[in-house]
Amino acid sequence: MGKIVKISNLKKTVRYLKKNGLRQAYYAMKERIEAEKEEDYSYIPPAESELDRQRRESEGFSVRFSILVPAYETKEEHLRAMIHSVLSQTYGNFELILADASKTNRVEKVVKEYEDKRIMYRRLKQNTGISANTNQALMYATGDYAGLLDHDDVLSPDALYEMAFRIEESEKENVQLLLLYSDEDKCDSSQEHYFEVNRKPEFNLDLILSNNYICHFMVMKRQLMQELAFRTVCDGAQDYDIVLRSVNMMLGKDRQRNTKKELPIAHIPKVLYHWRCHEKSTAENPASKQYAYDAGKRAVEDFLRARGWKGTVAHLRHLGFYRVNYQPDLLLNRPDVAVVGGKLIDKEKKVAGGIYTLEGDSLYKGLHKEYSGYMHRASLQQEADMVDVRCMKVSREAEAILEGMIGLPYLPHPGTGRFDWQDCLNENVDYQDLSSRFCEKIRERGWRIVWDPAMTEKIDR
Repeated sequence: MGKIVKISNLKKTVRYLKKNGLRQAYYAMKERIEAEKEEDYSYIPPAESELDRQRRESEGFSVRFSILVPAYETKEEHLRAMIHSVLSQTYGNFELILADASKTNRVEKVVKEYEDKRIMYRRLKQNTGISANTNQALMYATGDYAGLLDHDDVLSPDALYEMAFRIEESEKENVQLLLLYSDEDKCDSSQEHYFEVNRKPEFNLDLILSNNYICHFMVMKRQLMQELAFRTVCDGAQDYDIVLRSVNMMLGKDRQRNTKKELPIAHIPKVLYHWRCHEKSTAENPASKQYAYDAGKRAVEDFLRARGWKGTVAHLRHLGFYRVNYQPDLLLNRPDVAVVGGKLIDKEKKVAGGIYTLEGDSLYKGLHKEYSGYMHRASLQQEADMVDVRCMKVSREAEAILEGMIGLPYLPHPGTGRFDWQDCLNENVDYQDLSSRFCEKIRERGWRIVWDPAMTEKIDR
């Protein structure tokens, strides 16, 4: 696997150099090499005893899935592997719908060999693009939830069971989930090596506006997916677009809502999807589908318009990652956000803090300021549980809360407009304790906290 990764990284570095210049390419290559040395991942499928347990337990489940696969001239070995991965699911209440836009009958010949009645094959009259082709498959869906599967990727054998289990458990609590997603990894063309596991966070509004981290494996309430449908204008990022439009729908029409709204979205922290890499795939060669990333940018822009948030969307250095530049300010655009925090940089040009977990652990600590971190998340705007008072801006309502805690007037820095902590706080104050207590009060009021890595503050320690 080492040689495969190194060749892949070399190609990525050359593409990155052409796009971003020598300095940024140097740090990107350096970080990638260091990450490769540290990567110690191998996919371990569930034991047969666990799969048997899932088969027995799921007999009492009622949820039905529609697995949508738009196919086009799929290689026989990849097509068979995809079909086998679905038919091997421990949870069998599904339909597999293949919408074939191939010019030849190569896909049809293979599919016709399978006699499983859960497979529905539809030959499309013409290839009208990935969104329109997927809509054709969606039109035939009858399941409670619809899931998206690329024609050359594979599901883990427990994928549908894990989705069904979470749906059943939520319904016991009178919660109807509208969208579920899992972790994923990548595999080589022969499906012998697994790598680059993507361990995802719980739903994060500002992170999904920065990157389609939800991606695979994702299922959505079938009626919702049919109502929204896939848009041809976003071909290449049609799954990202439909996720964003579903989130907009879940947030509701009230554009002046001042409190954070928990959405019926669930994350399953298990690898349930294997994204196959080959030279023509987006997973292996992001530049092979530049149009897809332009479509993703349009999807984010459309979300902003739908919410009434004024801003522009820019591509970041890494393809498929975006930045929302709010006009004139995030806090003025987002009534759901009360605090925006930034990144603390020490003398060694490394991240010293800025964003923390509820337990107070510093995310991205020790990372070089030029590095983008795991899955590039250290370079992305994201919702946070806690940010640092030494690098933050707050709303008027949040100013009053902070004033009550420090016993002094809130002063904005004359140059940056941020909280002037050096003039307002005693040098002996426990910054992390104050940050923790302040952010807890913000969360209790139902406001969002956003971390913006472009907002930085240099500190002595």
